[in-house]
Amino acid sequence: MNDLQYRWAIVAAGGLLSCVAIGSMFALPVFLRPISEATGWTIAGVSTAMTIGFLAMALGSMAWGSLSDRFGPRAVVLAGAVLLAAGLALASRMTSLLAFQVVFGIVVGGGTAAIFAPMMACVTGWFDTHRSLAVSLVSAGMGMAPMTMSPLAAWLVSVYDWRSAMLLIAGLALVLMLPVALLVRRAPALAAGPAAPAAAAGAAPAALTVGQVLRSPPFIILLLTNFFCCATHAGPIFHTVSYAVTCGIPLLAAVSIYSVEGFAGLGGRIAFGLLGDRFGARQILVLGLLVQAFAAPAFLLARDLGSFYAVAAVFGFIYAGTMPLYAAIARENFPLHMMGTVIGGIAMAGSLGMSTGPLVGGLIYDMTDSYRWLYLGAWGTGMGAVLIALAFRPAAKTRPAPAMA
Repeated sequence: MNDLQYRWAIVAAGGLLSCVAIGSMFALPVFLRPISEATGWTIAGVSTAMTIGFLAMALGSMAWGSLSDRFGPRAVVLAGAVLLAAGLALASRMTSLLAFQVVFGIVVGGGTAAIFAPMMACVTGWFDTHRSLAVSLVSAGMGMAPMTMSPLAAWLVSVYDWRSAMLLIAGLALVLMLPVALLVRRAPALAAGPAAPAAAAGAAPAALTVGQVLRSPPFIILLLTNFFCCATHAGPIFHTVSYAVTCGIPLLAAVSIYSVEGFAGLGGRIAFGLLGDRFGARQILVLGLLVQAFAAPAFLLARDLGSFYAVAAVFGFIYAGTMPLYAAIARENFPLHMMGTVIGGIAMAGSLGMSTGPLVGGLIYDMTDSYRWLYLGAWGTGMGAVLIALAFRPAAKTRPAPAMA
């Protein structure tokens, strides 16, 4: 198989790895009430495990991305798969809330960080044309998670106790991810290793250093935009199942709202990828952020299953569509040989933004017995993301890498 064909195998591998990794971590929203009811732990307490997980993803994303620049994505992804499965298995055995929070948060979150940023960086190196579509298809694996892993988690926790269900998900993640990770390879332009990054990446003679890139205004603006973008949808993603239950919808039906959101997100990722290739990733990102800001509080208008489906479809389509555009914008503005570090940094900011949703939403619910202020607050952070994104200006251009048409 030549490189032009194998690059699509990399996309497929990235999509599957993202689906299993993100789906395994996001089984926790499905387990939220069963864990609380079985253990007596508060909703906010269990939600904190997810917040710690996002913080671990934030701290790990740039580190794993830098390691993938140095040693290649395959070793990093293999390590992430093992950590993810081990973290889920260990968390399922924890009998204290603190131990559960630490194990699930740090180990599962750290393992998940080793999948997404390195794979997105890897794929950007394989494509010079159709780049937005390619990273969108990898990101589409995340969109598949609510349609596959979430219903599986809901079925498992309805048949078994939450501990057994989480342990089974750990085993499935390991079995699926290890063989797929072995298919991952460096982009041909970097196949010679890090020794000749400037030539491989097509950088200008006076190439930017990593430090210069990380301090540059375009990079900082991308970080801030992704932080506020993810803070906007973090709470609604994590707490909508629980919110729907408070509206009188049974758990299994409520989980189907999450699946509708994921299915819509799958379409959004592909649509936004195509639009980004045609009209520019930055322009489509700003438009998506604006619609996302107004879609989040629309959940407050939902009362029955049908209205939840309608809002979830719009919200999922928009927020999921925006996410892969950050990688495309990064590849357009920064050197290829440090793409793992750059995308890892952007993912770090996104993970920090995501970390706000579970804990803040849990605290809001525990204090007010309502999720109203969670969704209203999402509008405010969404508008913040729009304003920051409008300030983005392209980085200094480097000489383009040889195209892989």
